[in-house]
Amino acid sequence: MSVSPLPADEGLDGGPDSGRDVTPAPVAGLRLPKYYQVKRQLLDLTAAMDAGSPVPPERELARHYGTSRTTVRQALAELVVEGRLLRMQGKGTFVAKPKVAQALELASYTEGMRAHGLHPQTKILDIGYVTADDQLAALLAVRPGGRALRIHRLRLADGEPMSIDTSHLPARRFPGLRKELERHRSLYETLRTAYGIQLAEAEETIETVLADPQEARLLGVDPGLPLLLLSRHAFDIDGEPVEWAQSWYRGDRYKFVTKLRRS
Repeated sequence: MSVSPLPADEGLDGGPDSGRDVTPAPVAGLRLPKYYQVKRQLLDLTAAMDAGSPVPPERELARHYGTSRTTVRQALAELVVEGRLLRMQGKGTFVAKPKVAQALELASYTEGMRAHGLHPQTKILDIGYVTADDQLAALLAVRPGGRALRIHRLRLADGEPMSIDTSHLPARRFPGLRKELERHRSLYETLRTAYGIQLAEAEETIETVLADPQEARLLGVDPGLPLLLLSRHAFDIDGEPVEWAQSWYRGDRYKFVTKLRRS
């Protein structure tokens, strides 16, 4: 590996037009942990590599940077969590693709991926009726104990798993929705074309969670990877609730963007 170690205080400022995230400069007089110095050097190394390129093995990196494999492993782990690197079990560690900058707007997953030039795919993991408890009944404006349609889906872009979605809709309002989804796949497109439903607004919250083993298996990531959990309560033009949905997005592949204006 013919790379030069990067000094801890140079080469990572990025600049406004660098096209990459900026790593904060160390505070004067503060001694940086060894793993963090290695992390900064790895960032400089991988910045010159194409997405998908393999990162040298831990042993080689440890020898090159004059440190232990444990220190290198910690630096690599943080870069994986941040989405800079991608770890594939049994294959190694690779330079990650740029994160998808998803706008926060009332649009379907299909529309969002197509806007980025990506081919969206949806795999329905499970679809069926559930009994609405008090909380779900209030969200969907149905009586407690009434039926709700639950749709559990895996979302992909260009064949890569991106998110897991679980949607609930009032069953009586959308008869035959299960069959309609087999034809359209996009839920919002189906609601518009088959039922004449126009979504008008939604309340959405974002928080971070860690991938449990099942979520990690579906998304092809390590358990414990940070995920972005979006919870959406969507309404039609008449103010009637249409959907209560939760989506678990890969934190290493997504970032969300919105415009803010002063009122």
